[in-house]
Amino acid sequence: MSGVILPLILTYSVIILSILFAIDLRTRLLPNRYVMQFFFLGISFHVVTGFYYSSPTNIVIAALLSAGILLLIRGIGNKIYKTDTLGLGDIKLIGAAGIWLGTDFIFLAISLGAIIGIFHGIAYIFYKKVTTGENVNFARLSIPAGPSFIIGIIIIAIAKFHNLLIIAN
Repeated sequence: MSGVILPLILTYSVIILSILFAIDLRTRLLPNRYVMQFFFLGISFHVVTGFYYSSPTNIVIAALLSAGILLLIRGIGNKIYKTDTLGLGDIKLIGAAGIWLGTDFIFLAISLGAIIGIFHGIAYIFYKKVTTGENVNFARLSIPAGPSFIIGIIIIAIAKFHNLLIIAN
């Protein structure tokens, strides 16, 4: 049974992350209905794989700890910059990713997503300079964080679950 269900879970998860990626780039929002689907798909993934990759305790800790740390970063950033620095959708996305990746990989995904976000910001500045001649202040640059986090999540998930085909057989 897991031979059919597992590919469906993984395929649907990539579709959901792609939808979230596109929506966040366009609207700077990560709708709860998609983030929650990603969350429940993560739980389903672990149930179907018999919690081979992470224990139930580990994934709950990862979800709470990763979302909590991003919530703290958001609070500090909001206080310093006097504006929303990280959306609540980004925090929920990382909490859902914690379900998938567990404590051993979620912080790698967050870190990689943050680095990708820096490159995204630099690329955006160059794009604005070339297309409009506008000088964008890097310190006040506002880009959606979700797409960068999603790329980080996918790359780290590939690293963590690289042996999935062997385990599934």
